Amino acid sequence: MPFIGNQPALSYTSFAKQDFTTSATTSYTLDQPVANANELALFINFVRQEPTTAYTASGTILTLTSATSASDDMYCVFLGKAVQTVNPPNGSVGLSQLSATGTKDATTFLRGDNTFASAGGDNTPMFLVRKASTQDVSDASDVQVTFDTEVIDTDNAFASNTFTVPSGKAGKYLISCQLTMHSSSATTLEYSTIKIFKNDTHFINSQWVAYNNPGMYQTPCLTVIMDLSAGDTLKVYTYIDVSSGTPRILGESARFATWFQGYKLIGV
Repeated sequence: MPFIGNQPALSYTSFAKQDFTTSATTSYTLDQPVANANELALFINFVRQEPTTAYTASGTILTLTSATSASDDMYCVFLGKAVQTVNPPNGSVGLSQLSATGTKDATTFLRGDNTFASAGGDNTPMFLVRKASTQDVSDASDVQVTFDTEVIDTDNAFASNTFTVPSGKAGKYLISCQLTMHSSSATTLEYSTIKIFKNDTHFINSQWVAYNNPGMYQTPCLTVIMDLSAGDTLKVYTYIDVSSGTPRILGESARFATWFQGYKLIGV
């Protein structure tokens, strides 16, 4: 009957034996590599020794628990030859045996390009804040928006109306904001816009929203992908122009009228 499966690389008709020239030492070199002490039958003065207790073996290194003397007779019989290995023994391979680059720990995985990377699945840091109370602002000038209700803040990165990119969290972020604005008097709210300031410098603003009807609310929205570095800060400003009365940013305790959010994108 023909052989089924992988053809064995070697066929053995007898066990190999090695005689040692002894001395006052615990270390010897084997003629054949072995996976562990159980693949070796060791005899000292014609008495068989217990594997892993009287000696250990790995590769071609034989280590005795107690040193021999020059008058001892010692030999071993190879019960198995570590010439061809299909699978390494359990627990024999650790992180130090891997050539992959990157951080090797419980939070990373080995990629196909032989590098360790953080496992995907969490768009963090992630934050969502909103206004529960109305904020009066100056007319026709840049005014920072205050957010009094924190809904989500995974990395404690939002404080004092400012989002700060945490250490080790550089990358591309999806940033969104909505403001609902009106005037204290039932007159025309001329126009308004949202402005995002990065590191206290104007970065981008939404399209200007303009109405000519009295008593109307304006709700500009802004969504942008930003490439941010650790330590970068983001703040929301607005510019509102009214024909009379005081411009206001609407806050509501039960609804999301004014909010600001962002999260780190995975894999970019």
